[in-house]
Amino acid sequence: MTAGPQSPGEPALYGCAALYGGTGAEAMPESVLLPGHDVPLGRYTTVRRLLPQRPRRMVGAWCFVDHFGPDDVRDRPGMRVPPHPHTGLQTVTWLAEGEILHRDSLGNVQAIVPGQLNLMTAAHGIAHSEQSPPDHPPGMHGLQLWVALPEDARHGEARFEHHAALPVLRDGNVTVTVVVGEVGAARSPARAHTPLLGAEVLFGGAGRHRLPVDPAFETAVLAMSGTAEVAGVTLSPGSLLYLGQGRQDVPLETTGPARLFVLGGTPFEEPLVMWWNFVGRSHEEIAAARDDWARGARFGVVPGGQERLPAPEMPTVRLKARDRHGRRLG
Repeated sequence: MTAGPQSPGEPALYGCAALYGGTGAEAMPESVLLPGHDVPLGRYTTVRRLLPQRPRRMVGAWCFVDHFGPDDVRDRPGMRVPPHPHTGLQTVTWLAEGEILHRDSLGNVQAIVPGQLNLMTAAHGIAHSEQSPPDHPPGMHGLQLWVALPEDARHGEARFEHHAALPVLRDGNVTVTVVVGEVGAARSPARAHTPLLGAEVLFGGAGRHRLPVDPAFETAVLAMSGTAEVAGVTLSPGSLLYLGQGRQDVPLETTGPARLFVLGGTPFEEPLVMWWNFVGRSHEEIAAARDDWARGARFGVVPGGQERLPAPEMPTVRLKARDRHGRRLG
């Protein structure tokens, strides 16, 4: 579904000039509404996959977005993702409800709860697991996202960051948490390797807000809960609205409580091969990573004694790199 530009009669929004400085411009590129699709994640969790999709594979360096919940897990195990490998990417875990325990092959063991950020940089290779603890809260709701690493960062050492506190901006009943990148003068401590934005916008009730963004960024918005009008398009949970480049702000309006997440970044021009849990540049790279995981090399051991997730067989056809528009190369 493609939505046209905003109407010229859009009402003024409250409080944002004072909050961020400046009033924003009227750049209104074309928008594309992308519905997600359900994907089982282990035995107990089903996610809605919002990226990649055929019409839009990436938003800046954001190359993968899963939205899970809200789920009632009071009588269920919750999330159960066994040890598995990654290369060439960063994982971003963000919760609205619940608790997840991260373990990785660097020896990190770190719980995450709402309002905190777990950021894992796989680089040349790392393994991790994500599990709800036995005494987990009754609800589970959040996002799992990947960021593609550029050539100059993807061969380095793996690392893990936990940020218990992040910058928060308030505008009436609207709360903006800067997860990655910056909004106005507020900058996240998370380390990014390309210009990037990740921000949660929480509406406590009906309201309007105009979020400033870099015009050089591609921008997209997803609804985690509630319904919102985003740049004149109705957005409900389970879909992502791609807004293109050229905007200086994103107008948001709700008639009740809502939780939105805004993604942005400069277009990622390096071709990628994405398969299973790996992001690379060639078939050979992916095959080597798969073989290393199968034989217990490169990725290390995740503490906890859990059984590792076995790698699927490689496809019978050669994997080809794609650009950010999904066009096959080579």
